[in-house]
Amino acid sequence: MISRLLLCLSAVLLCGATMPPTDLEQRAGFDQHLGAQLPLQTVLRDGSNVDETLQQRAHGKPLVIALGYFNCRHLCDTVMQSLAHAVAGAGLQPGRDLEVMFLGIDPREGPEAAQRAMRHLAGTVPAAWPTRWQYLTPSPQALRDIAHPLGFRYFRDPRLDEYVHPAGIVVVTPQGRISRYLFGVDYQPGTLRLAIVEASRGALGSLTDRLVLLCCGYDPSTGRYTLLIGKLMQLTGIAFAATLCAVVGWLAWRRRA
Repeated sequence: MISRLLLCLSAVLLCGATMPPTDLEQRAGFDQHLGAQLPLQTVLRDGSNVDETLQQRAHGKPLVIALGYFNCRHLCDTVMQSLAHAVAGAGLQPGRDLEVMFLGIDPREGPEAAQRAMRHLAGTVPAAWPTRWQYLTPSPQALRDIAHPLGFRYFRDPRLDEYVHPAGIVVVTPQGRISRYLFGVDYQPGTLRLAIVEASRGALGSLTDRLVLLCCGYDPSTGRYTLLIGKLMQLTGIAFAATLCAVVGWLAWRRRA
Protein backbone atom coordinates (compact mmCIF):
# COMPACT_ATOMS: atom_id res chain seq x y z
CA MET A 1 0.00 0.00 0.00
CA ILE A 2 2.83 2.40 0.79
CA SER A 3 4.20 1.88 -2.72
CA ARG A 4 0.82 2.77 -4.18
CA LEU A 5 0.57 5.92 -2.13
CA LEU A 6 4.08 6.63 -3.38
CA LEU A 7 4.58 10.41 -3.44
CA CYS A 8 1.03 11.39 -2.62
CA LEU A 9 2.06 12.87 0.73
CA SER A 10 5.45 14.18 -0.26
CA ALA A 11 4.32 17.68 -1.13
CA VAL A 12 2.23 17.92 2.00
CA LEU A 13 5.02 16.70 4.24
CA LEU A 14 7.54 19.01 2.63
CA CYS A 15 5.29 22.01 3.08
CA GLY A 16 4.70 21.28 6.74
CA ALA A 17 6.94 19.31 9.05
CA THR A 18 4.07 17.11 10.20
CA MET A 19 4.12 13.36 10.57
CA PRO A 20 1.45 11.50 8.60
CA PRO A 21 -1.53 10.04 10.49
CA THR A 22 -0.93 6.61 11.97
CA ASP A 23 -3.96 5.22 10.13
CA LEU A 24 -2.90 6.60 6.76
CA GLU A 25 -3.05 3.27 4.94
CA GLN A 26 -6.62 2.66 6.10
CA ARG A 27 -7.87 6.12 5.13
CA ALA A 28 -6.12 6.81 1.82
CA GLY A 29 -5.33 4.48 -1.05
CA PHE A 30 -6.63 2.59 -4.07
CA ASP A 31 -8.77 -0.52 -3.69
CA GLN A 32 -8.90 -2.29 -7.02
CA HIS A 33 -12.46 -2.93 -8.17
CA LEU A 34 -11.77 -4.43 -11.58
CA GLY A 35 -15.00 -4.92 -13.49
CA ALA A 36 -17.02 -2.66 -11.19
CA GLN A 37 -19.66 -0.49 -12.83
CA LEU A 38 -19.47 3.28 -12.48
CA PRO A 39 -22.77 5.17 -12.06
CA LEU A 40 -23.26 6.49 -15.59
CA GLN A 41 -26.09 8.84 -14.60
CA THR A 42 -23.96 10.78 -12.11
CA VAL A 43 -23.95 14.45 -13.12
CA LEU A 44 -20.53 16.08 -13.39
CA ARG A 45 -19.80 19.78 -13.91
CA ASP A 46 -16.87 20.98 -16.00
CA GLY A 47 -14.78 24.14 -16.08
CA SER A 48 -17.36 25.86 -18.27
CA ASN A 49 -20.14 25.22 -15.73
CA VAL A 50 -21.75 22.63 -18.01
CA ASP A 51 -23.53 19.73 -16.29
CA GLU A 52 -23.57 16.35 -18.05
CA THR A 53 -23.85 12.77 -16.90
CA LEU A 54 -20.83 10.49 -16.93
CA GLN A 55 -22.44 8.57 -19.78
CA GLN A 56 -22.80 11.74 -21.85
CA ARG A 57 -19.22 12.74 -21.11
CA ALA A 58 -17.90 9.31 -22.16
CA HIS A 59 -19.22 9.76 -25.71
CA GLY A 60 -19.04 5.99 -26.17
CA LYS A 61 -15.23 5.98 -25.79
CA PRO A 62 -12.78 4.46 -23.28
CA LEU A 63 -12.07 6.75 -20.33
CA VAL A 64 -8.96 7.64 -18.40
CA ILE A 65 -9.87 9.06 -14.99
CA ALA A 66 -7.55 10.81 -12.56
CA LEU A 67 -8.48 12.55 -9.29
CA GLY A 68 -6.69 15.28 -7.38
CA TYR A 69 -6.23 19.03 -7.03
CA PHE A 70 -6.31 21.59 -9.81
CA ASN A 71 -4.18 24.12 -7.96
CA CYS A 72 -1.57 21.61 -6.79
CA ARG A 73 1.85 22.17 -8.35
CA HIS A 74 3.41 19.12 -6.71
CA LEU A 75 1.98 15.61 -6.85
CA CYS A 76 -1.21 16.32 -8.81
CA ASP A 77 0.66 18.37 -11.38
CA THR A 78 3.15 15.49 -11.69
CA VAL A 79 0.25 13.09 -12.31
CA MET A 80 -1.24 15.35 -14.98
CA GLN A 81 2.12 15.98 -16.64
CA SER A 82 3.00 12.27 -16.70
CA LEU A 83 -0.46 11.38 -18.01
CA ALA A 84 -0.16 14.04 -20.70
CA HIS A 85 3.20 12.69 -21.88
CA ALA A 86 1.78 9.15 -21.90
CA VAL A 87 -1.28 10.24 -23.90
CA ALA A 88 0.92 12.09 -26.38
CA GLY A 89 3.23 9.09 -26.77
CA ALA A 90 0.41 6.55 -27.04
CA GLY A 91 -0.67 7.86 -30.44
CA LEU A 92 -4.32 8.25 -29.40
CA GLN A 93 -6.16 11.57 -29.45
CA PRO A 94 -8.45 12.70 -26.62
CA GLY A 95 -11.90 13.51 -27.91
CA ARG A 96 -11.45 11.17 -30.86
CA ASP A 97 -10.16 7.86 -29.48
CA LEU A 98 -10.71 8.29 -25.74
CA GLU A 99 -11.87 10.74 -23.10
CA VAL A 100 -9.48 11.99 -20.41
CA MET A 101 -11.12 13.21 -17.20
CA PHE A 102 -9.53 14.90 -14.21
CA LEU A 103 -11.87 15.15 -11.22
CA GLY A 104 -11.17 17.78 -8.59
CA ILE A 105 -11.52 16.41 -5.06
CA ASP A 106 -11.46 19.77 -3.24
CA PRO A 107 -14.94 21.37 -3.21
CA ARG A 108 -13.31 24.77 -2.68
CA GLU A 109 -11.91 24.63 -6.21
CA GLY A 110 -14.34 25.84 -8.85
CA PRO A 111 -14.44 26.26 -12.63
CA GLU A 112 -11.74 28.94 -12.54
CA ALA A 113 -9.26 26.48 -11.05
CA ALA A 114 -10.20 23.91 -13.68
CA GLN A 115 -9.62 26.44 -16.46
CA ARG A 116 -6.24 27.42 -15.03
CA ALA A 117 -5.19 23.77 -14.90
CA MET A 118 -6.19 23.33 -18.54
CA ARG A 119 -4.24 26.39 -19.66
CA HIS A 120 -1.18 25.32 -17.65
CA LEU A 121 -1.17 21.83 -19.16
CA ALA A 122 -1.82 23.17 -22.66
CA GLY A 123 1.27 25.32 -22.30
CA THR A 124 3.52 22.48 -21.17
CA VAL A 125 2.38 19.39 -23.13
CA PRO A 126 0.36 20.61 -26.13
CA ALA A 127 0.92 17.31 -27.97
CA ALA A 128 -1.48 15.64 -25.51
CA TRP A 129 -4.36 17.86 -26.71
CA PRO A 130 -5.07 19.10 -23.13
CA THR A 131 -7.80 21.43 -24.40
CA ARG A 132 -9.80 18.31 -25.26
CA TRP A 133 -9.54 16.88 -21.74
CA GLN A 134 -12.41 17.21 -19.30
CA TYR A 135 -11.58 19.11 -16.11
CA LEU A 136 -14.46 18.38 -13.77
CA THR A 137 -15.59 20.00 -10.53
CA PRO A 138 -18.18 17.52 -9.20
CA SER A 139 -20.37 18.13 -6.22
CA PRO A 140 -19.28 16.32 -3.03
CA GLN A 141 -22.02 13.72 -3.51
CA ALA A 142 -21.18 13.17 -7.19
CA LEU A 143 -17.51 12.81 -6.27
CA ARG A 144 -18.35 10.18 -3.66
CA ASP A 145 -20.55 8.35 -6.17
CA ILE A 146 -17.58 8.07 -8.57
CA ALA A 147 -14.74 7.66 -6.06
CA HIS A 148 -16.37 4.78 -4.16
CA PRO A 149 -16.62 2.28 -7.06
CA LEU A 150 -13.19 3.41 -8.26
CA GLY A 151 -11.81 2.38 -4.86
CA PHE A 152 -10.28 5.84 -4.45
CA ARG A 153 -9.97 6.62 -0.73
CA TYR A 154 -8.98 10.09 0.47
CA PHE A 155 -9.52 12.42 3.40
CA ARG A 156 -8.87 15.97 4.49
CA ASP A 157 -6.15 16.37 7.10
CA PRO A 158 -7.29 19.34 9.27
CA ARG A 159 -3.76 19.83 10.62
CA LEU A 160 -2.56 20.86 7.17
CA ASP A 161 -5.90 21.76 5.58
CA GLU A 162 -4.97 19.41 2.75
CA TYR A 163 -6.56 16.34 1.20
CA VAL A 164 -4.52 13.16 1.45
CA HIS A 165 -4.99 10.87 -1.54
CA PRO A 166 -3.25 8.16 -3.61
CA ALA A 167 -1.58 8.65 -6.98
CA GLY A 168 -2.73 6.77 -10.05
CA ILE A 169 -5.14 6.68 -12.96
CA VAL A 170 -8.01 4.37 -13.86
CA VAL A 171 -8.93 3.13 -17.34
CA VAL A 172 -12.65 2.54 -17.87
CA THR A 173 -14.55 0.91 -20.73
CA PRO A 174 -17.05 2.90 -22.84
CA GLN A 175 -19.80 1.14 -20.87
CA GLY A 176 -18.44 2.49 -17.59
CA ARG A 177 -16.77 -0.66 -16.24
CA ILE A 178 -13.38 -0.40 -14.55
CA SER A 179 -10.81 -2.08 -16.76
CA ARG A 180 -7.31 -1.25 -15.49
CA TYR A 181 -5.44 0.66 -12.77
CA LEU A 182 -2.06 2.32 -13.37
CA PHE A 183 -0.50 3.31 -10.07
CA GLY A 184 2.06 5.94 -9.13
CA VAL A 185 3.10 8.96 -11.17
CA ASP A 186 5.02 7.35 -14.04
CA TYR A 187 2.74 6.21 -16.86
CA GLN A 188 4.42 4.62 -19.85
CA PRO A 189 2.86 5.40 -23.27
CA GLY A 190 2.97 1.73 -24.31
CA THR A 191 1.24 0.58 -21.14
CA LEU A 192 -1.44 3.26 -21.41
CA ARG A 193 -2.03 2.41 -25.07
CA LEU A 194 -2.48 -1.30 -24.28
CA ALA A 195 -4.89 -0.46 -21.46
CA ILE A 196 -6.95 1.80 -23.73
CA VAL A 197 -6.95 -0.73 -26.59
CA GLU A 198 -8.02 -3.46 -24.18
CA ALA A 199 -10.78 -1.28 -22.70
CA SER A 200 -12.08 -0.51 -26.20
CA ARG A 201 -12.75 -4.24 -26.77
CA GLY A 202 -11.07 -4.14 -30.16
CA ALA A 203 -12.53 -0.85 -31.39
CA LEU A 204 -9.08 0.76 -31.19
CA GLY A 205 -5.56 -0.40 -31.86
CA SER A 206 -3.60 -2.14 -34.56
CA LEU A 207 -2.91 -5.81 -35.25
CA THR A 208 0.39 -5.36 -33.44
CA ASP A 209 -1.43 -4.09 -30.34
CA ARG A 210 -3.66 -7.17 -30.34
CA LEU A 211 -0.71 -9.51 -30.76
CA VAL A 212 1.09 -7.83 -27.86
CA LEU A 213 -2.02 -8.22 -25.70
CA LEU A 214 -2.11 -11.92 -26.60
CA CYS A 215 1.45 -12.31 -25.32
CA CYS A 216 1.12 -10.04 -22.30
CA GLY A 217 -1.07 -10.16 -19.22
CA TYR A 218 -2.13 -7.43 -16.84
CA ASP A 219 -0.70 -7.76 -13.33
CA PRO A 220 -3.13 -6.13 -10.85
CA SER A 221 -0.46 -5.99 -8.14
CA THR A 222 1.76 -3.69 -10.19
CA GLY A 223 -0.67 -2.14 -12.65
CA ARG A 224 1.57 -3.22 -15.52
CA TYR A 225 1.53 -5.62 -18.45
CA THR A 226 4.03 -8.48 -18.31
CA LEU A 227 5.07 -11.07 -20.87
CA LEU A 228 3.29 -14.41 -20.50
CA ILE A 229 5.82 -17.07 -21.47
CA GLY A 230 3.13 -19.74 -21.79
CA LYS A 231 1.10 -17.71 -24.26
CA LEU A 232 4.22 -16.74 -26.17
CA MET A 233 5.28 -20.38 -26.49
CA GLN A 234 1.78 -21.35 -27.59
CA LEU A 235 1.71 -18.66 -30.27
CA THR A 236 5.21 -19.63 -31.39
CA GLY A 237 4.12 -23.27 -31.66
CA ILE A 238 1.07 -22.33 -33.70
CA ALA A 239 3.17 -20.15 -36.01
CA PHE A 240 5.73 -22.96 -36.45
CA ALA A 241 2.99 -25.51 -37.22
CA ALA A 242 1.38 -23.17 -39.74
CA THR A 243 4.73 -22.54 -41.42
CA LEU A 244 5.50 -26.26 -41.53
CA CYS A 245 2.11 -27.03 -43.11
CA ALA A 246 2.66 -24.30 -45.68
CA VAL A 247 6.11 -25.68 -46.59
CA VAL A 248 4.80 -29.26 -46.86
CA GLY A 249 1.91 -28.07 -49.02
CA TRP A 250 4.25 -26.13 -51.27
CA LEU A 251 6.58 -29.12 -51.69
CA ALA A 252 3.61 -31.36 -52.53
CA TRP A 253 2.43 -28.88 -55.12
CA ARG A 254 5.91 -28.74 -56.66
CA ARG A 255 6.00 -32.54 -57.01
CA ARG A 256 2.63 -32.59 -58.77
CA ALA A 257 3.73 -29.76 -61.02
